[in-house]
Amino acid sequence: MRVVYMGSGAFGLPTLKALHAEHDIALVVSQPDRTAGRGRRLTATPIAEWALDNGLELDRPDDVNDPGVRERIHSIGPDAMVVIAFGQKLGPELLEGLPAFNLHASLLPAYRGAAPINRAMMDGCDETGVSVIALASRMDAGAVFATARLAIDPGETAGELHDRLADLGPGVISRVLQGLENATLAPERQDDSLATRADKLSRSDATVDFDQPARLARARIHGLTPWPGCDVLVDGRRLRLLRVRDEAGDSGEAAPGTLLENGAVACASGVLHLIEVQPAGKKPMSFEDWRRGHQVAPGARLESVS
Repeated sequence: MRVVYMGSGAFGLPTLKALHAEHDIALVVSQPDRTAGRGRRLTATPIAEWALDNGLELDRPDDVNDPGVRERIHSIGPDAMVVIAFGQKLGPELLEGLPAFNLHASLLPAYRGAAPINRAMMDGCDETGVSVIALASRMDAGAVFATARLAIDPGETAGELHDRLADLGPGVISRVLQGLENATLAPERQDDSLATRADKLSRSDATVDFDQPARLARARIHGLTPWPGCDVLVDGRRLRLLRVRDEAGDSGEAAPGTLLENGAVACASGVLHLIEVQPAGKKPMSFEDWRRGHQVAPGARLESVS
């Protein structure tokens, strides 16, 4: 099929690679280069960089709804448009007459919005997935063409779950394009009464409350990794929590947030074992190595900071 691909984030890379192998990618549309890093150098999006490296036709408009961009896309006459983590809203004039499919990282109508992977993990969900939907005027509210489910591993971070969900993209997009080609698509309307939000993360979200079950504290810490992170103060030293493990059990009389004799942290119920941490300005390391180096004694308190 003749496909126009619109995307910017790395979440869409596995799907773009699969589409390139199986179909004719007539045009890739991505966000303009942005400044990034300490040197504030102009940097292409992951999608734009891959398109350039593989000789694909690329457009990086400031506004994808500009009449010139719209006319170029329509003149191509694509059989389908695939949109994944693009970053611009597509207007009705652009979409008119073009079958367009969006890959979203949740089992809609749950977690509509910018941070579905993080929010699902932070809420302690056991399962998530991806949905292929029609583009609609309301965010992530279009009819659903296909889904794929995935169990959330308690030991993984949001960054790792992001990559596993991205790998589901090629399969579900392929199913939808086959359905389009065979005229067998059967979209299902979302039940708006079941919709939940996945608002964009900010640094103000980067906190954890130990006065809750250890399972939920673990889910929040992992859901905040790698960004915006989850920092605590231990004896006045700033420490980022990267990977933890929750365990049911009794922490005795220790107040939530207290470091126990076995190195775990007391929670409202259960305890949290700190596995991997990152001191400010340093590389990640095991918590035990950090603890030995700083001689942190049982009874020390962990205080959340953003």
